[in-house]
Amino acid sequence: MKTIRATRPLRPGPAAKAGGLALVALLAAVAMGSRPVVAGEADMALSGGYMQTTIPSVPAAGYFTLENKGETDHELVGASSPGCGSVMLHKSEEVNGVSTMHHVDSVPVPAHKSITFAPGGFHLMCMSPTASLRPGNSVPVTLTFKNGDKLTRDFPVRKPGEQ
Repeated sequence: MKTIRATRPLRPGPAAKAGGLALVALLAAVAMGSRPVVAGEADMALSGGYMQTTIPSVPAAGYFTLENKGETDHELVGASSPGCGSVMLHKSEEVNGVSTMHHVDSVPVPAHKSITFAPGGFHLMCMSPTASLRPGNSVPVTLTFKNGDKLTRDFPVRKPGEQ
């Protein structure tokens, strides 16, 4: 068996140092109780979010305004919540005097624009609501964008007509 000796001490390269610093920063953020910011999250502002329920066995709806403060267009492609068995993107429309509702695969959120999810338009459809989805509670809702970014906020649960 041959022994190999290093002629100089091994030192981590720049990539290893950068990775180590990133790990230290992440651990410090977790230790201080803050959550890491997801890339692109700073561009997106969610306001007025809430879930509206009727009766427990009927799907609930989620409403909010999403503002893209960034320079790039984003595309909302999904949502999830532990308060729902599944969450779908839906749109209500009136066509020839008939109200319809249908699933949409995505909702564009152009740079420097807002999109509002409200009754009669885009909304989140919460299928199979769980016991936690009752008025007075709040549930986390995670929005997922085409580029993989996620944005999570707590949505208070309200009865119809409640502010």
